Amino acid sequence: MIVLTGPTGVGKTEIAIELAARVNAEIISVDSRQIYKFMDIGTAKPTTEQRKIVPHHLIDIVYPDEYYSVYNFRNDALKTISQIRAKGKIPLLVGGTGLYIDALTKGIFEGAPRNEQLRQELLEREAKEPGRLRRMLEKIDPEAASRIHVNDLKRTIRALEVWFQTGCTISQLQRASKPSGNFTIVVLTRDRRELYDRINVRVERMIEEGLVEEVKSLLKMGYSKDLNALRTIGYREIIEYLEGKESFERTVEKIKRNTRHFARRQFIWFRRYREAAWLNATDERLPEKLTEMVSKDAQKNL
Repeated sequence: MIVLTGPTGVGKTEIAIELAARVNAEIISVDSRQIYKFMDIGTAKPTTEQRKIVPHHLIDIVYPDEYYSVYNFRNDALKTISQIRAKGKIPLLVGGTGLYIDALTKGIFEGAPRNEQLRQELLEREAKEPGRLRRMLEKIDPEAASRIHVNDLKRTIRALEVWFQTGCTISQLQRASKPSGNFTIVVLTRDRRELYDRINVRVERMIEEGLVEEVKSLLKMGYSKDLNALRTIGYREIIEYLEGKESFERTVEKIKRNTRHFARRQFIWFRRYREAAWLNATDERLPEKLTEMVSKDAQKNL
């Protein structure tokens, strides 16, 4: 199966829709933010018109305050792949969430369930001594620490939760897991300056389309600003603006900057996919190259 990925703003949506129309495919979103209902503008979801051209799956499947894990995604994606194939169509996985891609292409361990009491205890330790959990993780599982961003408290706690419950590091368990099938990863790229310009323009378009109003609506519906969903780039900066902590101009610039930084981190993650095909999104022959790759992949699955 083809996984079409790349950094935010590279043009995955438009390219995937053209490809899907060419090869009779349906798109499965591999995006950890497009799963949320009511969060349309800030997550750059495919438009209603685009979804009419090609069916999209795993978009708008949970509410912002609902728990949804990588394990949930893997199960939902595998089920959707089977359903699409049963219709005689090709499943095309599209998105930039590295953890979701890894869950399919490398597998995921199924042990160490959520332990709310342990998580609360870890949070209390961190509150008393900021940075303590990060130092613990670096000592217990330096491999995981090298992959997890220093400010990613959620994933840090998850890694420690696994260690305390199983006695094994999350890195050890992930290496022992098995892939969910044969996948060909295609990473779309662009000149870095061009990509950053596209990101800046997209942020401005999100503001014009009503991102501020979208965030206001979510808060008015009663969703807490502390939800993981609302810590998404774009949403968290707008919330700070609404709280009077930043000017509007500064807020827009922060969203642009944070999105560019996120794209850079995605590039670093994708470099781990040593067998991936890296294709320039501006290549005039890109549609033909991708069509050929999908056709070859489909033949192998006959």
